[in-house]
Amino acid sequence: MSFMTRLEKYAELAVKVAVNIQPGQSLWINAPIHTPEFIRLITAQAYKAGAKLVHIEWQDEISIQLKYRLAPDEAFEEYPLWRAQAVQQFAENGGAFLFIESTDPELLKGVDPKRIAANSKAAGTALAKWREYMSSYKMTWSIIGVPSEGWAKLVFPDLEAKAAVEALWDAIFKAVRVDQDNPVQVWQEHNATLHDKRAYLNRKQYKKLHYRAPGTDLTIELPENHIWNGGIAVNEAKNPFNPNVPTEEVFTSPRREGTQGVVHSTKPLSYQGNLIENFSLTFENGKVVDFAAETGYESLKSMLNMDESARYLGEAALVPHHSPISESDLIFFNTLYDENASNHLALGDAFPTCVEGGLTMSRGELDQAGLNHSIIHVDFMIGSAEMDIDGITADGQIEPVFRNGNWAF
Repeated sequence: MSFMTRLEKYAELAVKVAVNIQPGQSLWINAPIHTPEFIRLITAQAYKAGAKLVHIEWQDEISIQLKYRLAPDEAFEEYPLWRAQAVQQFAENGGAFLFIESTDPELLKGVDPKRIAANSKAAGTALAKWREYMSSYKMTWSIIGVPSEGWAKLVFPDLEAKAAVEALWDAIFKAVRVDQDNPVQVWQEHNATLHDKRAYLNRKQYKKLHYRAPGTDLTIELPENHIWNGGIAVNEAKNPFNPNVPTEEVFTSPRREGTQGVVHSTKPLSYQGNLIENFSLTFENGKVVDFAAETGYESLKSMLNMDESARYLGEAALVPHHSPISESDLIFFNTLYDENASNHLALGDAFPTCVEGGLTMSRGELDQAGLNHSIIHVDFMIGSAEMDIDGITADGQIEPVFRNGNWAF
């Protein structure tokens, strides 16, 4: 199958599965400037699917890098109100958002973490309502990836730049299953499998999950009437979409004060243009009370101090070790891919969709239900072929959920 054939299939998958554009719906694309051909293919597919308008916001990582290095400090302490209003209005009018991830994971290496933290805090505050629309699925959104030279060289350091980019394209095509004859149908079948896994867990309603692996001994309490999600999401207009392509996970949100123990990362975390590697977190009553990192300690510290709730979990996700991304034996240095090769957790904001009736709850009611609320939501990978997970029922029975990194049911 030629590169162009796979690229066209990828564009079709982005429109028909990732955001599932409906007739009359508008699409906002956050697009890297180095892949205009792919963006044009997506645009064409969207209009063929009946899109009313395709708006493209081009992103240039070099310009972003220059801002962090040369702009005055005050440039990072405010967020453009006009843009916050624009994305919020676009969402309120039923628009879909497609985010195309391509940034060099080390783009901001060496930048003062205080600048990155200030920018994140300003953006998180300004976009709070829009983020609420995302987490509650009031709007359609999805994240997909395309290579950049910096990212590709990090994944394939022994290859020349052009060959590294080609190799990363191949890896992405396999991860999203566009190397197969009918990717749209394949994804329908894959989503059905994820639905079966989450249905089993929803019937079980485990009180707690107990994670065991080298460096990890962690217990996570789940809220009453919690809901496992994964694969397809459904927006407020009852239209299905895939928030992440690829995705291999089923996930829920923990009870805010219910996490105890120690967890150790198994893959690097790319956070705000910096890598955090070989880190551990110690939890007491849900809160990170101690942490360590071999690389990126200051970035980890900055993230944990982003707001009062950044040290609490917002997500627990289960991903089998036997999956296309895991079996590629690649570290992508990108959460979109690495989180789908590994069980993972997320610090920060929880999902209203992960408790029964959550979509109609007020902020106070969500707090009472045990869900964390933060301006961040950062996934980090903890799974491996050595991880076992038990489900603990309300009456204390212990049942296997994962054994040796894979589903036990």
